[in-house]
Amino acid sequence: MDWEKLLSLKRFGDTHKRLRKEQDETRLGFEVDYDRIIFSSEFRSLQDKTQVIPMSKTDFVHTRLTHSLEVSVVGRSLGRRVGQKLLGKHPHLRDIHGYQINDFGAIVAAAALAHDIGNPPFGHSGEKAIGEFFKTGDGRYFEDQLTKKQYEDLCSFEGNANGLKILTESRKGRIGGLRLSYATLGAFTKYPKESLPKKPTSHIADKKYGFFQNEKETFQEVAEELGLIKRGNDEHISYCRHPLVFLVEAADDICYTIIDFEDGINLGLIQEEYALEYLINLVRGSIQTKTYNALESTEDRLSYLRSLAINTLINEAVDLFMAHEEDILAGTFSKSLMDYSAYDAQINDIIKLSISNVYQSQEVLDKEIAGYKVINELLSVFTKAVVNDLNGTLSNFDKVVLKSIRKNVSFNSGELYDHLLSVCFYISKMSDSNAMLTFQKFRGNQF
Repeated sequence: MDWEKLLSLKRFGDTHKRLRKEQDETRLGFEVDYDRIIFSSEFRSLQDKTQVIPMSKTDFVHTRLTHSLEVSVVGRSLGRRVGQKLLGKHPHLRDIHGYQINDFGAIVAAAALAHDIGNPPFGHSGEKAIGEFFKTGDGRYFEDQLTKKQYEDLCSFEGNANGLKILTESRKGRIGGLRLSYATLGAFTKYPKESLPKKPTSHIADKKYGFFQNEKETFQEVAEELGLIKRGNDEHISYCRHPLVFLVEAADDICYTIIDFEDGINLGLIQEEYALEYLINLVRGSIQTKTYNALESTEDRLSYLRSLAINTLINEAVDLFMAHEEDILAGTFSKSLMDYSAYDAQINDIIKLSISNVYQSQEVLDKEIAGYKVINELLSVFTKAVVNDLNGTLSNFDKVVLKSIRKNVSFNSGELYDHLLSVCFYISKMSDSNAMLTFQKFRGNQF
C-alpha cells in the first residue's frame, strides 16, 4: 500500500481529486471530518449509551461519549507521533504532496472519535441482544427468506459495520452520509470484510466484520480509492486494513484497559490498594516516588498513574508501529499493536481484574438482563410492523408504529433484508434512555 493513496482526501460525490497541497491550512479536510462527527446527532446520543455500567447514575462512570472523546485524544497523539516519524522516513509526502504531521493525527483522531458511533443501547450486550433475536428468537423466522450473508449480518449484528452505515448512508438532504474523507473511513474500518466467512483465519482483520451487505459497494469504492490490498475474492469480499486502523485500535485498547479499570475503582468494585498496585506494576520505571507519595486522594493517585500508564503505552505503540511499518503496508501484519506490548502481562492482569470485578459484577449483569428484554421487545414490535407492511397486512397498531419511525427510517427498497436492517439501524441509534422509554410505551406505561 502507498501512503499517498492511503491519505486520500476524496469524499463521496467528488468529481475531481483533492490535493493536500491545495488545502486551506485554517480548515483542513481531515479536521472537517472531526467536526462533522462531533456535531452529528448520532455522536451526541453516545452521552446516554453504556460504556461498561449500563444506565449508571454516578458522575464517575464513563459513557460511550466520554470514552470516545478520550480515545480520540489518545489517537491524535499516536497519529501525530507516527506522522512525525513517517515524514522523516518518507519526506516526499511532505516535500512533494504537502502532508504535515497533524494530518496523521487528525485522521486517527476523527476515526477514533467515531469508533463506537454504531454501538446500540446497553453496550456490547445490545449487539448480542439484536443478534440473539434473529439467531434464537422470533427472528429465526426470516432465515429462509434471506441470503446466508444477509442473515449473518443480523445474527452477528456488528457495531463496527453499523458505524460505517451511519457515516456513509445517504438520506434525503444528506447524500453520502457525513461525507467524510476516504482516509478517515479507511482508518475507521477495523474489520474490512463482510460477515461471511466467519473468522476464516486468526488474522486480526478477520476477527469481526466491517460492513453490511447493502454497504458492500460503498466500502469497495473506498478501498479501491485508498489502494487497500485485496485479501478475498469476488465471492467473499475482504481487504487488508488501512495502516492507521492499528493506531485507532491501539488508542481504544489503551483507554478501555486503563479507564474501565479506573471506573471499577471509583465505583468500589475494585479495592483501591489492590488496584493501585496493578497500575504501579505497569509504570514502575517512570514513577516519581516523592510526587506520588505527596498525593492524598484516591482520585489524584489514580489520575497520576493513569497519565503515566497512557503515556507509556502511547510511546510503545508508536515504536511498535514504526518497527512493523513495512509489514503493515504489505498487509502481512496480522495482530494488534498491543499484542506485541512488552507490558502484556501487566495489561492482562488489569483486564482480568476488570472482567471479574466490573464487567461481571451483579450491577452490570442485572442491567444487561433488562437490556436484553428491552431490545427483544423493540425488535419484535418493529419487525412485525415492517413485515406486515411488505405483505399488505398492516394492523392499526402497526400503522401507528410505522408512523412513529418513518421520518427516521427509509423503507423504499421493497426488500425484506433492507427493512429488517433498517429496524436494527433505527434501534441501534437510540440512547439507553430512549430505548427504555419506547419499551415502556409499548407496554402502555407512558402515562
